[in-house]
Amino acid sequence: MRTCATWALYAAPDGRLVFDINDFDETIRGPFEWDLKRMAASLVLAGRGSGHKESSTRQAAETCIERYSAQMRAFAEMPNLEVAHFQVHRLGQVEPVQAALLKAERVTPQHTLEQLTEPVPNSGEGRLKGQSGAIRRFKEQKPTLTRVTGSQAAAVLASLEPYRQMLEPQRQHLLSFYRPVDVAFKVVGTGSVGLRDYCIYFEGNGSVGNRSADPLFLQIKEEPASAYTTYLPDARPAQQNGQRVAEGQRAMQVQSDPFLGWTHIGGRQFLVRQLNDHKGSIELEDLAGGGLQAYGEVCGELLARGHARSGDPVVIAGYLGSGDGFAEALAKFGSLYADQTEKDWRELRRFRKAGAKA
Repeated sequence: MRTCATWALYAAPDGRLVFDINDFDETIRGPFEWDLKRMAASLVLAGRGSGHKESSTRQAAETCIERYSAQMRAFAEMPNLEVAHFQVHRLGQVEPVQAALLKAERVTPQHTLEQLTEPVPNSGEGRLKGQSGAIRRFKEQKPTLTRVTGSQAAAVLASLEPYRQMLEPQRQHLLSFYRPVDVAFKVVGTGSVGLRDYCIYFEGNGSVGNRSADPLFLQIKEEPASAYTTYLPDARPAQQNGQRVAEGQRAMQVQSDPFLGWTHIGGRQFLVRQLNDHKGSIELEDLAGGGLQAYGEVCGELLARGHARSGDPVVIAGYLGSGDGFAEALAKFGSLYADQTEKDWRELRRFRKAGAKA
């Protein structure tokens, strides 16, 4: 199963913070080495960005692939159930992950409440039709966050019904304790610019003053076809692209967002997930010193686990072989592709400057 090879901390269904593969917009079944090539190039670029020497960045990429290969060979000899339940227990000892963990602990639903909402005026204006007693609503932060009302908000709320039907019964039960209060349009990452992305603010069990004591934020994010579909005619992804992303995420992660699902609004397909639930990521400054090498090792191990869960570890291990040639080749590729990425970035900046002067 292919992913974007992005890593983040997020809250698991049992409330624990988990560091694992994240960002599955392009997920599709394809060659496993595509993820490894992207991982190698990303490590080289991250190393350069955090001030490491070129030899160190390449060594980090090679170490990552070596760790991936060793772990995959181990998975090839393990019972399937052990592979499915495998945990990486040393994550808390990896400094870059520790730093991200501290950041993620602060990104709670209450933190999101303060960042994205404001008290509702006493006049009662701005509440969704049929909703009384709401104490907060989204605050306008144009152009990145804009409140949605009227028929557009009604269409977004109507999409909750097909979403609810695809959830497991226990998740449906949990969602039933929350009532939708407000809807907003949110501008998201570079790869999703131009697509529709909505947020719904829910209130649950009571309030304290002008704050909800039990907020829930769901993101309804439009999902087009994977960019890799053209190159993988035999991949046979799910017909619904939100479903494709959700199922890819569940296949790769040991624990996923309990509210992960999909829906549709008109003819458009959407992924549904929690918004910023303890989500945190690695920053370049976290990779200084030995952080890059340690980060590469743990990413290699986690990527091997994801591939073993969603693919066949015996086949992959057989392809890797027993030597170091695969790791050396991919580390070289990572360095060369990082060069190309930097060249492309310089060209983009040059064209942007030329366009601004025209």
